[in-house]
Amino acid sequence: REKLLESVADYDETLMEKFFDAPETITEREVLDALRKAVLDAKIVPMVCGSSFKNKGVQTMLDYVMELLPSPMDVEGIIGTNPDTGEEILRKPSEKEPFAALAFKIATDPFVGRLCFIRVYSGNLEAGSYIHNMRSDSKERISRIFQMHANKQNPIPNVGAGDIAAVVGFKDIKTGDTLCDEKHPIVLESMNFPEPVIGLAIEPKTQADVDKLGMALGKLSEEDPTFRVKSDEETGQTIISGMGELHLDIIMDRLKREFKVEVNQGAPQVAYKESITGTVQHRETYKKQTGGRGKFADIQVIISPNDEGKEGLQFVNEISGGSIPREFIPSVEKGFAASMANGVLAGYPLTSLKVRLIDGSFHAVDSDALSFEIAAKSAYREALPKCKPMLLEPIMKIEILTPEENMGDVIGDMNRRRGQLLGMDSRAGAQVIKATVPLSEMFGYVTQLRTITSGRATSTMEFDHYAEAPRNVQEEVVAKARGKKAAANA
Repeated sequence: REKLLESVADYDETLMEKFFDAPETITEREVLDALRKAVLDAKIVPMVCGSSFKNKGVQTMLDYVMELLPSPMDVEGIIGTNPDTGEEILRKPSEKEPFAALAFKIATDPFVGRLCFIRVYSGNLEAGSYIHNMRSDSKERISRIFQMHANKQNPIPNVGAGDIAAVVGFKDIKTGDTLCDEKHPIVLESMNFPEPVIGLAIEPKTQADVDKLGMALGKLSEEDPTFRVKSDEETGQTIISGMGELHLDIIMDRLKREFKVEVNQGAPQVAYKESITGTVQHRETYKKQTGGRGKFADIQVIISPNDEGKEGLQFVNEISGGSIPREFIPSVEKGFAASMANGVLAGYPLTSLKVRLIDGSFHAVDSDALSFEIAAKSAYREALPKCKPMLLEPIMKIEILTPEENMGDVIGDMNRRRGQLLGMDSRAGAQVIKATVPLSEMFGYVTQLRTITSGRATSTMEFDHYAEAPRNVQEEVVAKARGKKAAANA
């Protein structure tokens, strides 16, 4: 308490005097008022203890949220961007301003269907009215608005600036979308969702669950933008991808608990990517004669790594003199873009590629858009193995909080996992180790860490970047991928 009074005394002169003269006369109200000022200045972060599992301390925390945290009126407003001019716009937290809100969560409710949680920054939204979604550039009708109480919904006629509510009736709203008044467009700062780094093959235990599994995965991926579902074309397996082992464990638990779908799962797989380091010039001619009209396309390309700092496909059209008609050029680009989903080393997506289309030829009758697309796909398959392809693995940033006596063991274990130490410092009597480590080495790490430290260490891990995998890892992954392909073909 003494520390608390000392910290907040700076924010109130009468409190400062009382603190030195008669600290026992300080009232709770005075402390709360001074604390509120300090919190609004971001100089003090209030912390309360509790346990949500036993429902202890939750009410106290909510009381302090009401007492200490800023209300929307304490903030000048939200800054957004005008989509047409790129200028910054300030929207004040007032119901008189045009409507602007951010969709921050999509949830599925068994009774009302899809719910979208929105935070309203300005203006007012009536049930039954229309709003504009800036991402899809389309109108959405909001049929009903609910005030949420845990898992109960109270219908309300409208929602105003500063409020959080759930809306239903929309067709296409995703997490991070800006919803606004059609006549006053604004784009609020969206959320960045990292790419998933770990995948898992799953299948329903019974044939009856096939449709149920598809629907359940669709709903889960709609709710959670970091969760992805795809079908592996070669093996026919359903692959779910997420941000880590725990993320996928929770998804599996929800499938069983909420959607009543029993599934078999494979071992977790790391989401590798591929890249190229060399440059090659390649000519690809595609001819097919099947009686009547044939197929013909001829392209000459230079394939190389992307320019510094650019991701995806960088396509440069350097055709001059009409050696390929202009209407066929987009098909060449489309062919290369589609091929990037499968790398030539082990079938993992290619992160970046630069293609310069320098020459080619066509046939006045036999050439069409599809021929040029097929020629581009063939050129990709033939030329890429000559471009020194390499495998990229996800590198995670990890922070481990451990007692000092276990430091040596934890660091030794991290070195065995190809970890790179970034630094160490101490926090509240414990040691904090910061490192980067390949994800492929981190399966089951939490259990191992508990074993090393008798359960006293904790760790947090997040994706950091992709880096080239060592040669032995590349060879292992490529051999495994080729073995899978051979099994699928057999």
